[in-house]
Amino acid sequence: MPAFVDNISDPEKFALWSDKIEAAKKRRDDSIISEYLLEKSELPAKDRLDVSKIPYETSKLTEADVAITEMPAPKIVGKIASGELTSTEVLTSFLKRATIAHQLLNCATEFLTDEALATAKELDEYYKETGKTKGPLHGLPVSIKEHVSIKGKVTHAGYVALLDNITPEDCVTVKVLRDLGAIPFVRTNEPQSLMHQDSTNYITGTTCNPFNTKLSSSGSSGGEGALIGFKGSVLGMGTDIGGSIRSPAAFNGCYGLRATSGRISLRNAVSAGAGQESVRSVIGPLAQHIEDIELFMESYISSKPWKYDATLLHTPWKKVEKTKNFTVGVMRDDGIVQPHPPILRGIDTVVEKLKAAGIRVVEFQPHKCEEIWDVVSNMYFADGCKSQKGLLSKSGEPIHPLTAWAFQYGKGELTINENWALNAKRDQLRNEYQELMDERGVDFILTPAYLGVASELGTTTYWNYCAYWNLLDQPGLVFPTGLFQDPEIDTVPVRETYWSEKDEFEGKKYHDANVFKGAPICLQLVGKRYEDEEVVAAGSIISQIINQK
Repeated sequence: MPAFVDNISDPEKFALWSDKIEAAKKRRDDSIISEYLLEKSELPAKDRLDVSKIPYETSKLTEADVAITEMPAPKIVGKIASGELTSTEVLTSFLKRATIAHQLLNCATEFLTDEALATAKELDEYYKETGKTKGPLHGLPVSIKEHVSIKGKVTHAGYVALLDNITPEDCVTVKVLRDLGAIPFVRTNEPQSLMHQDSTNYITGTTCNPFNTKLSSSGSSGGEGALIGFKGSVLGMGTDIGGSIRSPAAFNGCYGLRATSGRISLRNAVSAGAGQESVRSVIGPLAQHIEDIELFMESYISSKPWKYDATLLHTPWKKVEKTKNFTVGVMRDDGIVQPHPPILRGIDTVVEKLKAAGIRVVEFQPHKCEEIWDVVSNMYFADGCKSQKGLLSKSGEPIHPLTAWAFQYGKGELTINENWALNAKRDQLRNEYQELMDERGVDFILTPAYLGVASELGTTTYWNYCAYWNLLDQPGLVFPTGLFQDPEIDTVPVRETYWSEKDEFEGKKYHDANVFKGAPICLQLVGKRYEDEEVVAAGSIISQIINQK
């Protein structure tokens, strides 16, 4: 363990928190409807790594349950609005599938069972009495990342020291979701400190990947990614300061949108380092379908969330025509670390399909990626990790190796002048990228979300393919390509030379193609700042193209 974190862990102090950790686990277990759990006879064999098909095999889910949990969100709310389904029926189906997801993947921190069922009943009674719905998301079950506060619940953000932190108010985004008629029904796991991409902490434990349980669900919204990848939720809220929506979406084969900052409210969420604004965290959706992203964004922004959060932009959601009249620039790598074979195959396949469909595609060479990473990595921990280390040392909990890896970028407390200088570099880089996209005639950039498919548990150390766009504050949509890693095709490359030590370190993680068998291949579509609507619309067109049979 690096010297700079040696003085944080304290086994004696940590032992004093054991009762509260067990209480949190009991609270989670007590929130589960036990009859929805798989029977012992239905549990997968230890050598079965892909558990994503279990919902089609178990007697715990009816054909109707499977159908409901795989419907796009607009179809779900449409069927509730027409009276074909009730909110209670829909919620029950998702509770069943989410319970199985948690049993297999350890993705939930707590089910909101009683409250959710009570809300569903109220919505059904309202519909029965009036024949109307309460909002565009009436009856839609949604999952919520744990540090996105729920009123009256413990919100610990992955820190043992916050196990007594009962939040007095909903996060504004949860409030807005409720106002729109949605039903928060489960809270999902995240990593210690929220600052690394492997969802593990000393309260809930480690969340696994539904397509290969030896692989990571990523982080920090890894519980969301795993749950939605398993189709135990249709729409969930994650957060993203370095890829924490997009990377879990990519690892688990679903959609994830990191919108431009200032469009979706993080007010009342819990984390260390409040007030850090050089690189802003963003809250946003992970979902099974692109239609779910569209429905959420239009409904949410149209509700004028700035009424509850003065930091948000007062910008309505624009109606954008869906046409193929746009240009995609392909940034195949960042010039620092070469992507692994499955990602390169995914890019080639998508590019070929886009060209065949009449989309203009050009190559886009990376620009100053090393400088961008240097700026953003310093900004993450401008206080020298003081806020995070303070919370960790309060409980004395052991420092996870990936937490320590992240903290190495906190190179000491920055002076005001140093921080201002980084802000100036950030703004210069933002202008350079906007000018470059305009000069090259590029509307969107197609690029990896991560250098590979889902990584082995405990090994994700390179966030850069997502973090660049956090510094530039450009919206990014992760989407599944419909492809999966195949050891017969995505063989380990023979590389005699590497671009750098970092390239060699990350490249050699793809050491055995069989280890990554079946992992989804996803990519990222990046747009211009404040053009979130255009990114979602283009993502919809691209998804239609690549999913055509």
